Amino acid sequence: MILDLFSLKGKTAAVTGANTGLGQGIALALAEAGARTALVGRSPMDETLEKIKAAGGEAFPVKADLADVSVCQGIVDQTVAKYGGLDILVNNAGIIRRADSIEFTEKDWDDVLNVNLKSLFFLSQAAAKLFLKQGRGGKIINIASLLSYQGGIRVPSYTSSKSGVIGLTRLLANEWARHGICVNGIAPGYMVTNNTEALRRDPVRHQAILERIPAGRWGLPSDLGGTAVFLASPASDYLHGFTIAVDGGWLGR
Repeated sequence: MILDLFSLKGKTAAVTGANTGLGQGIALALAEAGARTALVGRSPMDETLEKIKAAGGEAFPVKADLADVSVCQGIVDQTVAKYGGLDILVNNAGIIRRADSIEFTEKDWDDVLNVNLKSLFFLSQAAAKLFLKQGRGGKIINIASLLSYQGGIRVPSYTSSKSGVIGLTRLLANEWARHGICVNGIAPGYMVTNNTEALRRDPVRHQAILERIPAGRWGLPSDLGGTAVFLASPASDYLHGFTIAVDGGWLGR
């Protein structure tokens, strides 16, 4: 049946940055579709765990700070130790720093690139090595951004990292598609998350952004759930290297 193509029953997923916001919404959607889920991040996962358990799902927390690339193999190892394998990796964890480019610091550059791009690559690499060993393929979903397509302002390291995410998604797909490893991405629009709090608190910027979104509202973490389940499921087995914009129509305006 067609609905079986979207089922994640018997699958194991790992979602980074799952304590709140987009990661929480994605983790909950995967769990509701049947996946057992490792919730990865440096902050407590209590709220996400409660939501997943209330929905009848199964999950456990993996404490890891993705500012340090050395944690990547441990994330995969802990997931395998708990659930016996891994089928789906969602690279959602990300940070942002805002300042005029003329004043932007090296630290703010490195901090953002380390989390948003460097650890994303090495965690994907660790997952892919396991996928090859398991011999049944796998799914990697990278969370990009509208600023993967546009320049933005006052976020030079964030824009650079998210532009890199799309390029890296394509490259990894080119190398790994023949092994049954699907690498794709999601580019969220302006969403109600911690990263956009500063914009939403600014009445001028908030209104200017809202007026440009054809859907007439900011996105919610739950708005990514369906796309994430699709990319994690057998329904997307012939989709490789593509990033889907979930943006309320922003890019089409």
